[in-house]
Amino acid sequence: MTLLRKAGASWLPIYAGLYLLFLYLPVLLLPVFSVNASAIPVFPLKGLTFDWYRSLAGNDALINALWNSLLVGVASALLATVLGICAARAITRYRFRGRRPMTAVIMAPLFLPEIIIAISLLMVAMQLGLGLSLILVIFGHVLICLPYSATVLISGFEGFDPSFEEASADLGETAFGTLTRVTLPILMPAIISSLLVSFTISLDEFIIAFFLSGSEPTLPIYIWGQLRFPAKLPGVLALGTLMLLASLLLLTFAEMLRRRAAKRTQLDGGFHA
Repeated sequence: MTLLRKAGASWLPIYAGLYLLFLYLPVLLLPVFSVNASAIPVFPLKGLTFDWYRSLAGNDALINALWNSLLVGVASALLATVLGICAARAITRYRFRGRRPMTAVIMAPLFLPEIIIAISLLMVAMQLGLGLSLILVIFGHVLICLPYSATVLISGFEGFDPSFEEASADLGETAFGTLTRVTLPILMPAIISSLLVSFTISLDEFIIAFFLSGSEPTLPIYIWGQLRFPAKLPGVLALGTLMLLASLLLLTFAEMLRRRAAKRTQLDGGFHA
């Protein structure tokens, strides 16, 4: 049994490496073909060029879709983070009837297919007589971003020492003043992480935007529309590469902030101990 465990432990890094290679190799090919001089993404490459990147600058439809995605992403991130702060504080600070079911409802979009959420929101909008617009897309993105935001913020609240709030109240500060001057500044790394993660999820989301955006396409919908034309494929590859880099940078920054907050929490815990 011990030999089997040692053999399994030795093969585990190889298995993990092959799994990651299988998972991310198609993504790694994206920047390679984005600088291919040929419009056909095949090996061997016909040469290296950045013309596909330069062509993106003068594309008005692309720029409009980018602005729509940025608007939706920023609004969704802000709303999801505000709601996440409220939910995380209620879940971690109070014990009340229905706390667990409420937590399950908040996390439900993690397990529901996005197409079901999109169709449900579309039916509600039709029943209410609402036209398809970016506002509906924002509401849909808040719904799917809230579980991620709440997860990050719950972790931040669980590492927060309530004695800071008690000391602030003892010194005569109001509840709102304690929240804005003590709680939120200490939780700022978790809040920023929530904003970045929510923005990244909203920026890349396609299905809900496809059903609810109407005549105001977001960037993923614009990319999907361009894929119908083979001549537009190189520009799509270049745009996808830029989106990939932006997502990686945002997620890396969010992870750095999360680790910084966790490290500070450990130091605070060691200090109080």
